[in-house]
Amino acid sequence: MIAVRIHSASGETVLAACDHELLGLTFKEGKFRLHVSERFYNGEAIPDEILVERMRSASIMNLVGERTVSIAVSEGYVDEENIIVIDGVKHAQVVMG
Repeated sequence: MIAVRIHSASGETVLAACDHELLGLTFKEGKFRLHVSERFYNGEAIPDEILVERMRSASIMNLVGERTVSIAVSEGYVDEENIIVIDGVKHAQVVMG
């Protein structure tokens, strides 16, 4: 399952999504630190197909985890070269133009 939470800020729809098993964990590598905050990411647990639907309505996306980021790549929202990896965990941010 994918953990998803929708935030609204300044007229933007922000989709925060992560692989469910990463909730609450922190990853560090060099100067980078990624905390997968339950407050930010945990709203509902959804299957991959619903994530694709939610992506269509987002203006900004914050994505964490192999499965979540891979879905964004396969749907054409993220290019492989724009993915960062922190302690083995994929992370991508998307701003729709």
